Amino acid sequence: MKPAAATLDGHRARKRFGQHFLSDPAVIDALVRAIDPEAGDAVVEIGPGLGALTQPLLQRLQRLTVVELDRDLAARLRAHGGLTVVQADVLTVDFGQLADACAPRRLRVVGNLPYNISTPILFHLLRWADRVQDQHFMLQKEVVERMVAAPCSAAYGRLSVMLQWRYAMECVLEVPPQAFTPPPRVASAVVRMEPWPQPAPLDVARLEELVQVAFSQRRKLLRHTLGRWLEERGFGGAFDVQRRAEEVPVADYVALAQRLAGLTPA
Repeated sequence: MKPAAATLDGHRARKRFGQHFLSDPAVIDALVRAIDPEAGDAVVEIGPGLGALTQPLLQRLQRLTVVELDRDLAARLRAHGGLTVVQADVLTVDFGQLADACAPRRLRVVGNLPYNISTPILFHLLRWADRVQDQHFMLQKEVVERMVAAPCSAAYGRLSVMLQWRYAMECVLEVPPQAFTPPPRVASAVVRMEPWPQPAPLDVARLEELVQVAFSQRRKLLRHTLGRWLEERGFGGAFDVQRRAEEVPVADYVALAQRLAGLTPA
C-alpha cells in the first residue's frame, strides 16, 4: 500500500510536478532578504505553489507575476489581489513578452524550481538574459555547486560553462530538506544569478555543442573527443587538446566557439 502524499494547507503534493513546498519561516525570511525586493520591481515567481514566498514578496511589491502549472494552485493564487497568474508550463512561457509588459524595467526572476526540470528551466531562461536584472532560485544543492564550480574541480562541467558565460553566480543560502513539506531526499541551496552586462558575442548553439563533446568523456584528454570533433570540421586554429575538459576555463571555450563561428580570427 502506497503511503499518503504529504499535504499542506489542504493541498496534496503532486509527485509528477515535483512539488516540495517551502514551509520553514526562517528560511523564507532569509530568502526574501537575499532577493531584497523593492516596490516597483518587475518580479516573476516561478512555481509559487502555496504562496510561502509569494506572500512576503507581495508585502514589499504590491504587484507580482507568478507562473504556476498546477491548475488547482493557480485557482487559489487568483484569489489574491496584486497577482498576475500565468497558468502554464514554465518551459513554454515567453519571458520576452513578460519583459515587454514591464519595460523599461528589467525582470527579476525568483522561485523554488521543480528539481526534476531545473536545468531545462535555466537553459530556457538563457535566451532572455539581456532582459533580466537578476535571478534567485532554490535548487538542489548539487546543481548549484555545479553552476558555480571553478575549473579543475569535480563539479565543473557543461552546466558551469554554459551559465558562467552569461551570468555571475554565487550560492547565497543552503537549505536542509526539513525546510520543505514533503521534505525532498536532497539538500537544497539558493543561487543568485546576475547577467553579465556585456557578455562575449557568440553562437550559443555552437558553444553548447562543443562543450557537450568536450565533457562527453571527462577522464580522457580532449584530443580523443573535442580534438577529433575539431578535425572533422577543418579547424586549423590553436587550441590545447592535451588537457581534460574540466581543466579548460570558460573563457577558452567561449573563444573557441567564437573562432569556429568566424567572430574572431584564429
